[in-house]
Amino acid sequence: MNLSLKHAQKLKAEIVDFVYAQEGELAVALETYAAQHSSRERHDIRDQNLMIDTFILHGKVGEQTPLEIFLAETPDLTSEDRVLLSRWHQSFLGLFEVLDCFPEQFKLMNWLTAKAYSVIWDEAGGDSELSRLKPGEIILARIAPFTENQWMFLGSGILKGKLGKPKLAVAIGEFKKTYKEFLYSDAPELLEESWNSVAEYHQEFVNFFGQDRISLSGYQLNKQLIELYENFNQKRLVAAGIDQSKSLRELTEEAGSDAEEMKRGALESGATEQEVNKILDSKTLMVTPKVELPDEIKKAEEVTVFSHPRWGQIFLPNYAAFIELLKIPTPETYSKLETGVRKYLKDPQFNYYVWQQLKQEVPLGLEEVLKQVLNQPDFSLERDLDKILLEFNKPSEPDLPEIASVPHHLDDLFKDALAQIQKSKPKSKTASKKTKGFQ
Repeated sequence: MNLSLKHAQKLKAEIVDFVYAQEGELAVALETYAAQHSSRERHDIRDQNLMIDTFILHGKVGEQTPLEIFLAETPDLTSEDRVLLSRWHQSFLGLFEVLDCFPEQFKLMNWLTAKAYSVIWDEAGGDSELSRLKPGEIILARIAPFTENQWMFLGSGILKGKLGKPKLAVAIGEFKKTYKEFLYSDAPELLEESWNSVAEYHQEFVNFFGQDRISLSGYQLNKQLIELYENFNQKRLVAAGIDQSKSLRELTEEAGSDAEEMKRGALESGATEQEVNKILDSKTLMVTPKVELPDEIKKAEEVTVFSHPRWGQIFLPNYAAFIELLKIPTPETYSKLETGVRKYLKDPQFNYYVWQQLKQEVPLGLEEVLKQVLNQPDFSLERDLDKILLEFNKPSEPDLPEIASVPHHLDDLFKDALAQIQKSKPKSKTASKKTKGFQ
């Protein structure tokens, strides 16, 4: 291909103009997509540009993306243009650290996957703010293939500056929450492994407790979950044939793989020697994070836990008492029930799966209370519940649960960030007062 970056940026601008100029079905699709993503924390022009770029590549107008419609309705594009634009379906949104800066190129690492990329840019024709980027700084951006070995920025990025480990951990957490559909988007094998780990942990939960739903005091629950977590991690390592005392370097050599050959291949793909050595010397590539129960759960007299191979574990204090009230609602309990239902409609923990359990267990009581809370006398649990749950941001498909395994480098980061936060806390003046977790 003999395309200049300036020409590629011109094509990108033409696609954006094409989308904004459309009426009818495409315009409706854009309006709907924008409304669905309006809850994201930023609302400035850069966030809007990021949303438009995402819509162009991932939005749907019938069975086509806006980019596919542009390709179909722009006959004067050259074959080189079409090859380039077709590659943009491989673009992805990431949270990148700047590893190095060159006159017309950046070396970036996606913090979500630790993969490195050579990204070209042109100050004259691109985003002038990128000239401020320095090694060690973080940028939220979408990059797309430009050639087989080079990438380009697709639209504006959002500069976040240099971040210490605690703030970087927060930024990664915000990315996972706000852009969850792009988690591990440049490493689908990591996403698949994470989902598999959720199913494996669910099965271990069932084996450990004997069922997929339990009720315990918060104290007993926390104690038993620690034991479950340790058992699960140990079994995963044994099942994988991994000796915890050995590094990945030692294991690859035992398996007949050449660690230096692996290293050369990684370096050729753009990783730094320091990054490669860190991975080779790590104990595992994916780690099941230890999920800390909040104090509200630990101190609760009764906690019900649902376990599911896709939804993970759901912790609900006082759920059993709520169910008992719903079984036979009375005038005396209606006020408490209405307060509870309003709370649970807004509570993220009380997700679609939990509402389906309520629907099965106490359909009559739940339907009557929802009629009052929603002020809909004709409300039907069978007909209307899913629609109401969507209005309260409770989709029928789960997000990746917290217990899902994460890449080793992210687990290390989160642990280091927590250690720094704990270290920076002022010590209690009295020895008898001990703090636990985040205060």
